[in-house]
Amino acid sequence: IFAMAPRALPGAQAFPIPGLDLGNPEMQVAVDRRRAAELGISNRDLGFSVDALVDGAKVSDYQHEGKEIDIRLKAEEGVAYNTHTLEQLPVATPDGRLVTLGSIADVTLTYGPVQINHRERERTITIRIVPDAQMPTEAAMEIIQSQIVDPMKQREELRGLYRLELTGSADKLVAAGAALKWNLILALIITFLLMAALFESFLYPFVIMFSVPLAALGGFLGLALVNVAIAYQPLDVLTMLGFIILLGTVVNNPILIVHQSLNFIRKEGMETHAALREAVHSRIRPIFMSAGTSTFAMLPLILAPGAGSELYRGIGGVVVGGLLVSTVFTLFIVPAMLSLVFDLRKLLTGRPDAAVTAEALPD
Repeated sequence: IFAMAPRALPGAQAFPIPGLDLGNPEMQVAVDRRRAAELGISNRDLGFSVDALVDGAKVSDYQHEGKEIDIRLKAEEGVAYNTHTLEQLPVATPDGRLVTLGSIADVTLTYGPVQINHRERERTITIRIVPDAQMPTEAAMEIIQSQIVDPMKQREELRGLYRLELTGSADKLVAAGAALKWNLILALIITFLLMAALFESFLYPFVIMFSVPLAALGGFLGLALVNVAIAYQPLDVLTMLGFIILLGTVVNNPILIVHQSLNFIRKEGMETHAALREAVHSRIRPIFMSAGTSTFAMLPLILAPGAGSELYRGIGGVVVGGLLVSTVFTLFIVPAMLSLVFDLRKLLTGRPDAAVTAEALPD
């Protein structure tokens, strides 16, 4: 993985933690399982015995004045002083006999890792990969998965005691994406139910929610424009929050059109299409005023340079792009959708609005 990562991700840097150089001399004890079984010695017992004879093994602990003190079982000084005498270490069998370590195991001098890391009680080697600054983390994850991990699994190199996990920023990205996805769905549901309660209808909020996809399209266009005209801005977690902010912002303009149209139909008895035209005509100025003030207020987040500007540039680009696109298209899409709803309701019920009819108004 350490060798393949820079080739799969041009410009990436890979760092092994700990280092892959085996420069630490160590003595390895390879047990002769048949001989140990004949003597009734298990791997665990033999490992404990060797640990106690060489370095000392913790057998218990002692509490003294609120402090925990380890009680270690150690051999006498000089028993395991030289490495060439390890094979002569006495090991007790369950029936009380003493045998040498060399008679039940092969003791060899070799080299091992300088440092051993554990994660959830398992030995772990971490390959930290830092992709190029222009490459999104999600794209780097897909390349690592398709060009490194999957081929290793097909060659059956990751089996038995070996397993691989993508963690760090990649793991956090997946968790953040899952959390934001459910937050976005929850925001959509809450917004829809709130407007349904205010309009006392499930149909008009459905028309208003048509502005949300337009806002999402504008958000992506705004982010792309920031990348082209100002500076590179990835679709990071903070930028994703801009789409949730858009959800509560872009519905304001359609609400003005729908509410004013219903007022003209219910209170003034206007015909539906005339009410729609008059609603757009009377509300276009406040719509442009609110969109303009919001846009110019967010521009410093996009245009202002300096340290930390990359944290908020994405949110500004998404919100401004979504507001502009949604505002322009809302003036065409929402009246057209509302006109279809009025025509459908009139076809089914004979009235443009089921709540209060124009004929029920006093002269």
